Amino acid sequence: MLYLSYNSSLKGEKMNIKYFDNAATTSLNENVLKKMLPFLKENYANASSIYSFGQKSRCAIEDAREEIANIIGANPSEIYFTSCGSESDNTAIKGIARAYKSKGNHIITSKIEHPAVLETCRSLEKEGFKISYVDVDESGIVKLDELEKLINKNTILISIMFANNEIGTIEPIEKIGKIAKEHHVIFHTDAVQAVGSINIDVNRLNIDSLSLSAHKFHGPKGIGALYVKKGINFSKFIDGGHQESNKRAGTENVAAIVGMAEAMKIAYSNLEENNKYIQNLRDYYISNILKKIPNARLNGNTKNRLSNNANFSFKNVDGAAMLFNLDLKGICVSAGSACTAGAIQKSHVLSAVNVPDEYIGGTIRTTFGIDNTKEEVDYLINSICEILNKIEE
Repeated sequence: MLYLSYNSSLKGEKMNIKYFDNAATTSLNENVLKKMLPFLKENYANASSIYSFGQKSRCAIEDAREEIANIIGANPSEIYFTSCGSESDNTAIKGIARAYKSKGNHIITSKIEHPAVLETCRSLEKEGFKISYVDVDESGIVKLDELEKLINKNTILISIMFANNEIGTIEPIEKIGKIAKEHHVIFHTDAVQAVGSINIDVNRLNIDSLSLSAHKFHGPKGIGALYVKKGINFSKFIDGGHQESNKRAGTENVAAIVGMAEAMKIAYSNLEENNKYIQNLRDYYISNILKKIPNARLNGNTKNRLSNNANFSFKNVDGAAMLFNLDLKGICVSAGSACTAGAIQKSHVLSAVNVPDEYIGGTIRTTFGIDNTKEEVDYLINSICEILNKIEE
């Protein structure tokens, strides 16, 4: 593998990392870590224990549940803790589909969903469910007319992501939720990229179920949450104990749950200020790339876009070579497509938005964070220009 061989050659070397891959994961906020530490050390009791020592953990979990619920406009009883966004997606989609199979077997999703949704839907096809994949326009916005036409008497679930992980396009969630509501169809959204960056009110947006993941907003890895509106049934995903209202067995990760709630609290207390700062860095980057590189193509919606996302494709450029050379300079970005065994595969998202073949292989996704500086962005811009000039020689 390309990256394994490269990384092994860097053992023992200290690099000055410039991190621009915040859609992949974020750094752990120091205040979040401080909040977690007591539950990793002195308050280590099992939250299912009835003695007072264990009830400290139980109280911490329920306080976190309430905090998260308040932020998204939900009731605490509608929040379920999971291990990650992928588990939340699996639990919501499989759980709702199986619970309502007697009413219908048709599910609608989009062509640009995260694999956590697409692979879950493909798995359900093996159980006899019918999946429809709605098209998006060239900016990544779901075609609402087509979505509504796909609904039939057997449709039980619509799952459309809140914001795309590759190109940053924000979907018209309120309108999608309204369509689902009018047709009495349950609406789930994968909001992993949106939570912590966008104000969300599940009731105003007509959302019945929502997935989120802590490590996308400076919380710990290995913890996520699922919102399911009261009155909507979903089958149990993990059998065993009676944790999470008997919907997910397993001893709760108290420290991570506490950390996730704290990270959400911090993210939303500084949301407007942080978004403004991050968006200014992103817009500065976009304008300079478009100005300095004639064949650069910006992918995604230019208006309805995550504040941190800039996805560029460069004509007739080897994306793997770009990533490799940026990595040599200590720059962390990702391709606009999945990497498998060192080879870049064609992105299903870029294909769906009709990025031409001569551009699709040379795609770089840059996602900025609150820790980035203008000086780092200048270094990134200059590095991309330098590498492209070398490639073209």
